[in-house]
Amino acid sequence: MNIAIVGTGYVGLVSGTCFAEMGINVTCIDVDQNKIERLKNGDVPIYEPGLDDMVKRNVAAGRLKFATSLSSCIDDVEIVFSAVGTPPDEDGSADLQYVLSVAREFGRNIKKYTILVTKSTVPVGTAAKVKQAIKQELELRGEQIDFEVASNPEFLKEGAAIKDFMSPDRVVVGVESERAQKLMTKLYRPFLINNFRVIFMDIPSAEMTKYAANSMLATRISFMNDIANLCELVGADVNMVRKGIGSDTRIGSKFLYPGCGYGGSCFPKDVKALIKTAEQNGYKMRVLEAVEDVNALQKLVLFKKLNKYYNGDLAGKTIAMWGLSFKPETDDMREATSLVLIDKLIEAGCQVKVYDPVAMTECKRRIGDRVIYCQDMYDAAEGADALLMVTEWKEFRMPSWNVLKKVMKRRLVIDGRNIYDKAELVSLGFEYDKIG
Repeated sequence: MNIAIVGTGYVGLVSGTCFAEMGINVTCIDVDQNKIERLKNGDVPIYEPGLDDMVKRNVAAGRLKFATSLSSCIDDVEIVFSAVGTPPDEDGSADLQYVLSVAREFGRNIKKYTILVTKSTVPVGTAAKVKQAIKQELELRGEQIDFEVASNPEFLKEGAAIKDFMSPDRVVVGVESERAQKLMTKLYRPFLINNFRVIFMDIPSAEMTKYAANSMLATRISFMNDIANLCELVGADVNMVRKGIGSDTRIGSKFLYPGCGYGGSCFPKDVKALIKTAEQNGYKMRVLEAVEDVNALQKLVLFKKLNKYYNGDLAGKTIAMWGLSFKPETDDMREATSLVLIDKLIEAGCQVKVYDPVAMTECKRRIGDRVIYCQDMYDAAEGADALLMVTEWKEFRMPSWNVLKKVMKRRLVIDGRNIYDKAELVSLGFEYDKIG
């Protein structure tokens, strides 16, 4: 089976590579010539565990190819995936210019029945706009060619994307006809062998499913952060509370970990987009508006705690920060808490020393030399008046506290992910604070 995927960002590249791994012939397309040349040479521009080797293996096998135009392969494919970006507009709504651009290119080039499947996260009703854009291009050509649109939202977690794709909880596919369903079933047959669930539904429901899933997960995070903040005020331990409610099978334990705010490319963008979709339809998403407000405030919690320890006088202090990416196992810093903290610390007159296993280059690209980039976590802590634990990378879980005792100016640790044991640190002479 031959397919094409337009867009070689996180979703497009991971999806295309995983399809190729399952024996499907895939052409990944991007207008960025430099990016395509890098990929042809096995140089993967994003960090995702295991992706480099999988790309090289499938390129070598001839199942994974790269090109700069859809026209170069459209005659040979049965399905085209659109996996381009949908960045938020200033009002929070999803910007569909790239999605519609792919639709128009599709309409200009198809010569036989082909399905255009939207993989990008898009608001409900996008499929109708995509279909209209394709029809307009066909009318300009004076052609009548059968085509269909479908929705196949991704549910990939950065840092575990390959596992999520190869062993999914479910695959959601929105279609409009039995013909399209049969072709999408054929595509996912290698996954059906292992009894993975492919759930077919109408297209608007598939589009909504993605937003609803991410918004629910974001809601759980903000709820627990709200509970954590209340725990601090009443003297309760949020870790005990989390275990207590997580053992209820109706609730479950996932996404109940309090922290210093969620970020990334999905949750913030999708919550905003769903709020905007509701607004455009005359409805107010009161719960999600609160979720967003709680998360914005939560990104300031570590700074507020630090500020309290120094009675509001942080000028001239050296602050170490462990972790820059929005979560472990990725270099993605979109909407990362670290960026908010860096701004606040510098504004307060602090010198900020940072270390992250993979996101240093990305941080420098975003903010330049506003911070001091360190060789390792102990280098970052040297001479520090406080250590902020921001991203829970595995290498941060069991540091040498004896080394930190020697190199830190003040033994103050503020844990934004609740991964350390307070009793242990206090016994070693550290001041310790956490979330909740």
